[in-house]
Amino acid sequence: MDSCRIFKYIVLSLAIASAAVTRAAALQPVDYVNPYMGNISHMLQPTLPTVHLPYGMMRIYPQRGSFVDTRVHGLPVITVNHRENCCFNISATQTGDLHHVIDTDWDNEVVKPYYYAVDIDNQRVRAEWAPALHSAIYRITFRDNAPGYLIFNSGDGELTVDKGKVSGYQNTWGGTRIYWCVLADTKPATAGVLKHGNINESKHQANGHDACVAMKFEGTKTVNLRYAVSFISEQQAADNLAAEVASASLDKVAAEARKAWNDELGKITVDGACSESDLKVFYTSLYRCLERPALVSENGRHYNPADHKVHDDDGHRFYTDDWLWDTYRAAHPLRLLISPERETDMINSLIRTADYDQCHWFPTFPSVTGDSRRMNCNHGVAVLADAWAKGLRGFDIERGYDYCKRAIEEKTLAPWSSARAGRLDSFYHTNGYIPALRPGEKETEPQIGWERRQAVAVTLGTSYDQWCLSRLAAALNLTDEARHYLACSYNYRKLFNSETCFFHPKDSAGNFLPDIDYRFAGGLGARDYYDENNGWTYRWDVQHNPTDLVNLMGGADKFCDNLDRTFSEWLGCNRYEFYGKLPDQTGNVGQFTMGNEPSLHIPYLYCYAGKPWKTQKVIRDLVHEWFRDDLMGVPGDEDGGGLSAFVVFSMMGFYPVTPGMPAYTLGSPFFKDVKLKLGGGKVLHIVAQDCSATAKYIQSASINGRPLNKPWISHDDIKDGGTLVLKMGERRNEQWGSDLLQAPPVAAPYPITY
Repeated sequence: MDSCRIFKYIVLSLAIASAAVTRAAALQPVDYVNPYMGNISHMLQPTLPTVHLPYGMMRIYPQRGSFVDTRVHGLPVITVNHRENCCFNISATQTGDLHHVIDTDWDNEVVKPYYYAVDIDNQRVRAEWAPALHSAIYRITFRDNAPGYLIFNSGDGELTVDKGKVSGYQNTWGGTRIYWCVLADTKPATAGVLKHGNINESKHQANGHDACVAMKFEGTKTVNLRYAVSFISEQQAADNLAAEVASASLDKVAAEARKAWNDELGKITVDGACSESDLKVFYTSLYRCLERPALVSENGRHYNPADHKVHDDDGHRFYTDDWLWDTYRAAHPLRLLISPERETDMINSLIRTADYDQCHWFPTFPSVTGDSRRMNCNHGVAVLADAWAKGLRGFDIERGYDYCKRAIEEKTLAPWSSARAGRLDSFYHTNGYIPALRPGEKETEPQIGWERRQAVAVTLGTSYDQWCLSRLAAALNLTDEARHYLACSYNYRKLFNSETCFFHPKDSAGNFLPDIDYRFAGGLGARDYYDENNGWTYRWDVQHNPTDLVNLMGGADKFCDNLDRTFSEWLGCNRYEFYGKLPDQTGNVGQFTMGNEPSLHIPYLYCYAGKPWKTQKVIRDLVHEWFRDDLMGVPGDEDGGGLSAFVVFSMMGFYPVTPGMPAYTLGSPFFKDVKLKLGGGKVLHIVAQDCSATAKYIQSASINGRPLNKPWISHDDIKDGGTLVLKMGERRNEQWGSDLLQAPPVAAPYPITY
């Protein structure tokens, strides 16, 4: 290569590098968020491109079945419950063919966390949307020189139209009612009730199913619709509108929403990414963690579905819509680090929900339409135990403990049920396990429905819940109760089959069921014995005592061999047959499933057996294999941060294997530099020296200047900020972290003889 060509090559390279640096400097965290990530599902529910403020009550996503649907069902107004229940609807058209809701094609869609835009109605209309906390603005642009129409649908309720104003309510689920107030900035030529495709100007109020009113605009190109909602009253909806968007433009509201997102996402800043894709996956995952629970306080008051009444906030803002079976594992521990004040309010919200519950049972799936009591166990207790263990105060631990204990002792342990405890529960509290039915044996317990007994899953999960109760009881100096629940926390041993090293269903006589295939036993979704996942997943479901599981399996080497097999074991049949039986067990690597929450801690368990380098490799592989910046980039149901919080923690380099234990297990960071703002000016700084796409193994470490030879850090190490330094390399270091005496803690508050 001659000198001229070399010079040109250098100049071009410098220009490219400079452009990349300039672009990176110009981008803010929200610019890396891709709401479309995971919008096409591998098997079950896809993610949804949700637009909202962080934790905002006002949430929308395009009203279509999935990303590949060619038509939208009008324009969205508000999502009441995550991915399930939407209220009200707006249709915009210039065709003059008026219906309660207009299904139309869509094109040129733009979705940002703070802004939504789409062409609809055969491209005659452009709709743009931006959110505030309880309110929003639509900017509707009519492109043809023809009348434009706006149709407002209550779903099931009542709407009143008065010139450019619409108000009313929709009856939702569980007895909850949501109120709506809408103002158009342009006076319509005609307004009235929509009936049989015509606007009746003489009628201004519509009632019942698909109650609709409509406005007709002539000679108007753009209409700004400002609206707000309330769970309290129609007047409160009007007050929310007046306080938030009455005089604001859409561009101003979008700019404020963008800033809110950058402020929240900016609580974690990363540098030295191996690729731009890693940045997008990281910040999109963090965005997914900030959708829920939703803040539903309105001017110091909130509606509580537990008693269908309005209450004063009493100093703590009220949040709801939280699927605790999914979020206790990592989403709540993440928020405890970056938003402790908000987490305190959320815990108080859970306690207040139990306050107003007739039975005073701690919730499991609280939402503004009521607690649906889905899935199994009562893992809300883990949220309280984790918060208290990590020093979070500002909530009544005594009340919280009482409500959690009631939920475990007085409510049935049967999955998906809010019935009172019965014979099955008495059996568990006496014998320490849920008895399984033999194949073909008829169900005898009335509280058991389609979700079956889930005998092993409920036994293991309740053992963990009772460990969490023991932690709270110890904090309250309830020594006898702490000892009792600690003893109960070992109930998982009752189902451990030492011959197979799996957790194995037993009948009521105490006998292991014969001929169990841990891949497929239990019917659809393995629900007779496990839940959504098979015996290979629940083999590791002892979050509170992995060290005991190491011993049960015969020591560290056998434990690691069993882990290795989990990641390499054949499905047992072709894929379509496997997923026909276990549709929730997606994202498979061998028998490990990346797409369902009970698996999230499994890759970190090598650290409990002296082989953290295996965790480091597996974590890098799993995130890059299954979480990608594309439409199929999420391997399973993303339930309000359930999967995404795993990605956020793992890409930073650590993970809370045991909520309730103030410790974090180390993995393999994806960035050279991570800063977590912990509040009060405190910053946790993670420095991964020489980190790269290939340098994924920890060679040495230090925490706050002290050498760190163990694969975990305590919450005390980081609660006031500090620096974790990890020296990374391309070759595994089998010595670092290999001392079993340095394994992550599973300490009990009292000695236990079992």
